Amino acid sequence: MRLDKYLKVSRIIKRRTVANEACDAERVTVNGRAAKASTQVKEGDVLEIMFGTSPLKVEVLSVKETVKKDEAKEMYRVI
Repeated sequence: MRLDKYLKVSRIIKRRTVANEACDAERVTVNGRAAKASTQVKEGDVLEIMFGTSPLKVEVLSVKETVKKDEAKEMYRVI
């Protein structure tokens, strides 16, 4: 699954366009490397997202196309 779509589906970032912009500004890394929005995300990847000055580091637990709001937090684990 594309990185921008994963960020939206997992509700880490509310909108896909915002996720796209974060990736373009190099504020998102996958396994320690700056990632574009089209980067493929798989289980076990470690994502680091910079929200202003505070980083959020998560591990991808599952990749699903659609999930309910309650199940979205089960897609990742905060490190």
